[in-house]
Amino acid sequence: MKRPLIFITNDDSYWAKGIQLLIQLMSNIGDVVVVAPLTQQSGKSHAITTIRPLRLKKMEEREGFIGYTCNGTPVDSVKMAFSVVFKDRKPDLVVAGINHGSNASINTIYSGTMAAVFEGCAEGIPSIGFSVDNHDVEADFSHCSSFIEKITNDVLEKGLDKNICLNVNFPEDEIKGIKVCHQAKAYWNESFLERKDPMGFSYYWLTGQYNCLDENNRADHLAMKDGYCAITPMQVDLTAYKVIEDYKIRFE
Repeated sequence: MKRPLIFITNDDSYWAKGIQLLIQLMSNIGDVVVVAPLTQQSGKSHAITTIRPLRLKKMEEREGFIGYTCNGTPVDSVKMAFSVVFKDRKPDLVVAGINHGSNASINTIYSGTMAAVFEGCAEGIPSIGFSVDNHDVEADFSHCSSFIEKITNDVLEKGLDKNICLNVNFPEDEIKGIKVCHQAKAYWNESFLERKDPMGFSYYWLTGQYNCLDENNRADHLAMKDGYCAITPMQVDLTAYKVIEDYKIRFE
């Protein structure tokens, strides 16, 4: 029986510890192809590169595994993978991560990892993003392993509804179980800290405070903070269907 073909990418770069663990876990399930950014690309959302050439470099190849770097964004990596690497056989699954830091709530729209998931979903492939609420580049994510394998095997066996993908966020420490959640209502209160370079010119560092407005324990951010693996089904289609009829009356 042919092993499933699993495409892995991320936004923390090919070298990140999170993606290396994901490679190990997915290699137990199927054949793996990695196309991941050459450098750190966190916060790039759905950005694509149009003003400079992109390069795809094979880094490793062994039985059941091929790894490439792309000198672009996470979505560049996915687009190049489908155009160049998967010309003869499409993957059975797209998985992105394991992201160093939560992609729950409002963070989803900024995330390069989740943008890669949406891009895989737009290609018609079941797609999952895995993230852990820990930004430490040396973090140990092994406490998530059994849950990642369980979710992956379930999706490979049963698939996902058309145009639906999964945003999976794990707590930093022990996991109590799984909750299927909605996206928490939240916002970032941002500020830019001004500094001076040796020539006296200003430069700025972005910082901010996360503010959760949700109190529902089925909100992804709150479920994750309460120790649960939060699974949020998401969709590529951003249409606000509930207001279409009202807006037809208003604008047409």
